[in-house]
Amino acid sequence: MQPGLSFRFRPPWWGAALAAAGCAAGIALGNWQTDRAAQKRAAAAGIVRVELRGEFDAAHTVFLDNKLHRGRPGYEIVQPLRLADGRRVLVNRGWIAATESRDRLPPLRTPAGEVSVWGERREHFAQALAPGAAPEEAGRVWQNVTVARFASWSGLALEPWVLEQHSALDDGLVRDWPAAGFGAEVNESYALQWYSLAALSVILFFALNFKRERRES
Repeated sequence: MQPGLSFRFRPPWWGAALAAAGCAAGIALGNWQTDRAAQKRAAAAGIVRVELRGEFDAAHTVFLDNKLHRGRPGYEIVQPLRLADGRRVLVNRGWIAATESRDRLPPLRTPAGEVSVWGERREHFAQALAPGAAPEEAGRVWQNVTVARFASWSGLALEPWVLEQHSALDDGLVRDWPAAGFGAEVNESYALQWYSLAALSVILFFALNFKRERRES
C-alpha cells in the first residue's frame, strides 16, 4: 500500500470564535472610519461662505483652551458679532499664543467700530474631547463652546449657527484653519487597515486549521 496525503479541517471552537471576533471588529471599525471620511467630505462639499458687517462684543470674550498652532500652545478667540439689524452671530476669530504663565491671558486686540468679516458658516464649532459629562464653564477660559452654552453664560440672543472667520483684520490673530475635508484621507487609510485585519483573521483561521495527514492507500 502506498502512503498518501489528506487534509483535515477541524478547527477548535475557540479558534472559530477568535476569527469571528477579529473579522467582525475589523469590519465594524473599518465601516466607522469610512463613515468618518464620508462625513468630512460631505461637510466640505456643503460649506457656505458668508460675509457679515457688524461690531465685535469684546465684553463677552471666550478663550478656547488647549489649541496648538505649529506645536505652540494657545487659545482660539470666540466673540459675538452684533449686526446692524441687532442679530448676533458667534465668531471664532482665530488663534493667539499663550503667555508663559497660565494665570495670565494674552493681551487681545478687538477692532473697534463696524468691521467687515467673511468666513465659513458652520452648524457648530469643533468640539474637543472632554472625558465624562461636559463641565459648566466658568470664567473666560473654556474647553468647548456651543451656541446654547454661550447664550446662557452671556445672556445674549444668538443666531443658531456660527462663523469661522477667514478674513484678515489688524488684530494679531492667526487664522490658519485646516482645509475643508481635512483628514478624510487619514480615515480612509485607517479603514483599509481595519478591513485588512478582518481579512487576515479569516485567512489565518483557515491556514492554521488545515492540517495534512498521511494515510495508507
